[in-house]
Amino acid sequence: MKLRIALALFLATIPLSLLRAPAQDTAQANKSIKAALQPFVDSHSLAGAVTLVADKDRVISQEAVGFSDIVAMILMPLDAIFWIASMSKPITAVGLMMLVDEGKVKLDDPIDKYLPEFRKQWLIVEKDTDHVVLKKPKTPITVRHILTHTSGMPFRSDLEEPTLDMVTLKDAIRSYAMTPLQSEPGTKHAYSNAGINTAGRIIEVVSGMPYEDFMDKRLFIPLGMKDTTFWPNDEQLKRLAKAYSPNKEKNDLVEIKISSLKYPLNDRKRQPMPAGGLFSTAKDVGIFCQMMLNNGTWNGKEYLTPAAVKEMTSRQTPEGLPSWGLGFTAGGGTFGHGGALSTNMSIDTKTGMITVFLVQHQGFAGNGGQSHGAFRKAAEEVFRSTRK
Repeated sequence: MKLRIALALFLATIPLSLLRAPAQDTAQANKSIKAALQPFVDSHSLAGAVTLVADKDRVISQEAVGFSDIVAMILMPLDAIFWIASMSKPITAVGLMMLVDEGKVKLDDPIDKYLPEFRKQWLIVEKDTDHVVLKKPKTPITVRHILTHTSGMPFRSDLEEPTLDMVTLKDAIRSYAMTPLQSEPGTKHAYSNAGINTAGRIIEVVSGMPYEDFMDKRLFIPLGMKDTTFWPNDEQLKRLAKAYSPNKEKNDLVEIKISSLKYPLNDRKRQPMPAGGLFSTAKDVGIFCQMMLNNGTWNGKEYLTPAAVKEMTSRQTPEGLPSWGLGFTAGGGTFGHGGALSTNMSIDTKTGMITVFLVQHQGFAGNGGQSHGAFRKAAEEVFRSTRK
């Protein structure tokens, strides 16, 4: 397999990025993003990646490196489709904040105002292998709590087995309401798919349309996020980057299936999962990030008010807890989110730089875990060069 990969790399010696990007001098080209990531592909630490660097108005760099399929030697295309997993969370949060902007939802409302199932919520106060002691929580879960992972909900319910995508939102929410809270709302941070899925169900109840239809009609289609979907179609599946993990020796890669999802991925029996169900491309994620960096407006259309964007991208959690905005990690002038297969998007409000890093890795072989850092360093150099 290594010989086949080496041969394919030799045949692909002309970086596509140099054909698309503005002319650069040799020194700058040698520091390009593709050059920074290629050693990880050569050492079989990284299968492949699509990266994007942008500011609020334009895409500065978009690179494809390595392979979408290392056995078939299929080079990674720029329009490769990736499971972006938890990067779905801030996208769902944007959908809910649209309803906040319209006055249909308030951040500090208890969620049981919209979802009566939660009026009988219980809180665990004592638990061991033989018994559980419950009591009523002092504070009801609010909309703000579910968007900051401070609701006290667990990551998932027992109903969401063996995969996360076979339970309707309505049934998933009922299972969360019947599952005791792990902590008093607002007091602890615990990363929770359940909380963001609950946000998706609020979108359904308040808007009067299925969550996935709302996201399509209000966000994806107007923004031009043409490849963002919960169900990749046949054509998109041909562009789907395969997922990899390290082998036992951690010196090469083996293909894996996405264990959280039910196959086939285009089966409409699978349910749209607000907390982690989306597939997308670097281009589409970049558009989403540009809209956020432009204070909620893109191509003359306002999707969120500047006030909503400020709420989402400013710290909402108390001191002593991890720094979160609403749906985004936020702090120090940056906001963004990652995904289970090592994907990442980040927006730096101080410099105005957007970075998107799309891979499909459940762990890395060798030094592959350093690939995102290498990309970031190269991206910063490329971004600075455009400001000279």
